[in-house]
Amino acid sequence: MRKTISLTVSCLLLISFFPACTPTTRYEKMLNRELASGIRHDSLFLGLYLGMPRKDFYMHCWELNRQGLVKQGSNNTTVEYYIKNELKHPVYMDFYPTFIDDSIAEMPVRFAYAGWAPWNKELSSAKLQLDVLNWYRKLYGPGFIKVKHPEKGTAYLKVDGNRRILIFTRDDLYVWALFTNMLAVKDSSDFNIDFQNKRDTLTNNPALK
Repeated sequence: MRKTISLTVSCLLLISFFPACTPTTRYEKMLNRELASGIRHDSLFLGLYLGMPRKDFYMHCWELNRQGLVKQGSNNTTVEYYIKNELKHPVYMDFYPTFIDDSIAEMPVRFAYAGWAPWNKELSSAKLQLDVLNWYRKLYGPGFIKVKHPEKGTAYLKVDGNRRILIFTRDDLYVWALFTNMLAVKDSSDFNIDFQNKRDTLTNNPALK
């Protein structure tokens, strides 16, 4: 497996979602309220969770791979999960976390319809974004708010306790979901998902060998 991860996304200036970015914005109210609640929501998917130790992540992925549930993803540097029935059409889901102090602090997830073609608008990222949003409402509950970016378009976000979920598109193919532990990651005006700068990859780790 290669030492670098080629998936790179430059995305979403959060401050641009809210032209009048003041303490009264809906997002800031939501974030402050949820953090003040003291409630933790760490669950992600497939038995993974925010705060999961690095070693446990690799071993858990190895076990999922042994069960035939996941495999090596793009360039052997992500974990790929094939979603067959949960969405309107089969979807490839790739993920790989950001670790802070050797535990999962953030989890970027990339979705693409398995049968995507540029001429098939039924399988566009706009359709997939709503598909993922409706699926996530079932998994993580209601409460996603719609936000607008002047260049990136529509995104959806939700905060439950310490866990923030953001759903957005990059282009006509990919939809991204970003799970963030707001107790571990400083809130910022931008979200830059740059897998090339990860401190390590699946290379030389026990997962997905």
